[in-house]
Amino acid sequence: MRSAETSEERNGAFRVLGVVGAAWVLSLGFDLLLHAGVLAKLYVEPSPFLLQPEEAFHRIPLGYLAFLVLTFGLYWLLRRLGTRGAAPGFRLGGIAGWVVWGALTVGLYSISTAGWPLLLGWWLGQSIELGLAGAVLGSAAAGASLKRIWVVVAFAVVGCIAVTVVLQTLGLAPAMRVMR
Repeated sequence: MRSAETSEERNGAFRVLGVVGAAWVLSLGFDLLLHAGVLAKLYVEPSPFLLQPEEAFHRIPLGYLAFLVLTFGLYWLLRRLGTRGAAPGFRLGGIAGWVVWGALTVGLYSISTAGWPLLLGWWLGQSIELGLAGAVLGSAAAGASLKRIWVVVAFAVVGCIAVTVVLQTLGLAPAMRVMR
């Protein structure tokens, strides 16, 4: 009996990590679209608030780690509230994003030189990003298979990359440059 419970626990832990991983990967894909596409022009202008591009690039993994922490927190919140389904997950994730990123935005505005266009872009974009993670987590809570979730996430991430490339190709966003 004990070995069956251990196997179930292992499968449950694998599913949790797989679902949180999928939600996180979708967040990263949307984050690329947001920052390298939609908001990219706001990063080109020199700003005492923003790091130099080379330094910012080196710190990107820390930002991605922060998204992973938020995704685990959102997973916990959705489970505690019994949220099931993509739409309810998106709604709760978006609300959580609105609160967390809204507070951060207002706090940054109160102590930094960051301008409202950038802060508003972060607030709205990161709220959508957490909403997307919530949609993945809510789908999993409603019983969607891990395989289906990852297929949808993979297509969505490829779509985000494609839209980013199109925005840059059309000159609607500055093209990324390789720093040497």
